[in-house]
Amino acid sequence: MTYTDVAIIGAGFGGLGAAIRLRQKGFTDFLVFEKADEIGGTWRDNTYPGCACDVPSHLYSFSFALNPNWSDTFSGQQEIWDYLLKTADHQGVRPHVRCGHAITNAAWDEAEQQWVLQTSQGEYRARVLISATGPLSEPSIPDIPGLDSFQGKVFHSARWQHDYDLTGKNVAVVGTGASAIQFVPAIQPKAGHVTVFQRTPAWTMRRMSRRITKAERFVYRHVPGAQRLTRGVLYWTRELMGVGFFHPRVNKFGQKIALATLKKDVKDPVTRAKLTPKYVLGCKRVLLSNDWWPTFSKPNVSLVASAITHIKPDRVVAADGSEHQADTIILGTGFHVTDMPVMHHIRGRDGKTLAERWDPTMRAYLGTTVAGFPNLFFLLGPNTGLGHTSVVIQIESQLNQIIKALKYMRRNKIHAIEPTPDAQLRDSLEVDRKMEGTVWSTGGCQSWYLDATGRNSTLWPGFVTTFRLRLKRFRAKDYSPVGASRELTPAR
Repeated sequence: MTYTDVAIIGAGFGGLGAAIRLRQKGFTDFLVFEKADEIGGTWRDNTYPGCACDVPSHLYSFSFALNPNWSDTFSGQQEIWDYLLKTADHQGVRPHVRCGHAITNAAWDEAEQQWVLQTSQGEYRARVLISATGPLSEPSIPDIPGLDSFQGKVFHSARWQHDYDLTGKNVAVVGTGASAIQFVPAIQPKAGHVTVFQRTPAWTMRRMSRRITKAERFVYRHVPGAQRLTRGVLYWTRELMGVGFFHPRVNKFGQKIALATLKKDVKDPVTRAKLTPKYVLGCKRVLLSNDWWPTFSKPNVSLVASAITHIKPDRVVAADGSEHQADTIILGTGFHVTDMPVMHHIRGRDGKTLAERWDPTMRAYLGTTVAGFPNLFFLLGPNTGLGHTSVVIQIESQLNQIIKALKYMRRNKIHAIEPTPDAQLRDSLEVDRKMEGTVWSTGGCQSWYLDATGRNSTLWPGFVTTFRLRLKRFRAKDYSPVGASRELTPAR
């Protein structure tokens, strides 16, 4: 058994950000547990063709680790992963990472006032637990009758089979979300035929990306403040884009632009009608692409605007009765967001798991802490996601709150804290109130933002600036000590 003061689950943006911030603030007794053999999270796992970020590079990075060498205004998967690898090395947190350590159970020991972690490599104990597994970590595999009987190749986009050659293959793509709009145009030139199964069309806007010139990169490297100025302009531009999510009528202008683009990209009126959304822009995730809609004009691409009823050994059967031969099925079906697997592995003071506590809906104080789970902190927990800008900014806001909580406990010699039920309920009701009138509540769609109750337990219903202000101050009155206070060891 090994003891550490702070245990972090996950080594993506959240986990590495936590490790770096802890080290910068003098908390050096911590470990990062990563189930994979390398760090990187989402950007390690999603290696499908065409994978890239839909947030500007200068925003999709840590404010305390700016990268002046981005090659594109919207970075690709490999470049973002390389950024995380280099940042971890440069910030000196690699020695704290334990790769190949999957957390199978984390339970609060009330007597010892610490977390007991069961990992694939043995037991660890920690005073503080930070969950940074992220909402896009575990692929969602649809329960389609007959999927197991399919005799061809089946894989999820987040588990891309690079050793499998798609040349000449009849490929069935399930889903039309953020992953599919990137990999479908990428595989179309080599596939024999691509059949895309779409339940609901997605609003798509132009991806305003371009290569960053050598001169720009030189300026970012050598002119103090230049990159921060660019980041600031992007920050406030993206904040303005958020207005349409909170006041849906504003998005009518965006819809007109998108429909004009669709008309230009897809000449066939039947296909264009299938690709035209019937809900308000922003209700589902707005996608960015320059080649998604044009792909459906290619002779080897078909669009089936119907759900799948079942799968036969060599074909896919749609709800409209049509059958489509396939030797490959690629699932672009997203991730477990409102039912994250980590929920089933973390147990609080009463022995209940987070999944049990969050039945029927996820609620947390400031999206970061949960009543009944002492010294547990979440990064990108309930109602912290964003529809208009970078979640890395959200992560940093939560890290500031966590650091202040740890300093508060150390300063007052408090071993453990948790939010009071009243504070958590008050905060959650305020989030629900803010959600009323947003496009996610009134836009007329069913999205992955909503849980089984129909509640949006995923997104933050406001500007990221508002979220940052809410988490800027640590409100001690909203927390209560857990167990007997005891002397804490000083930061090393």
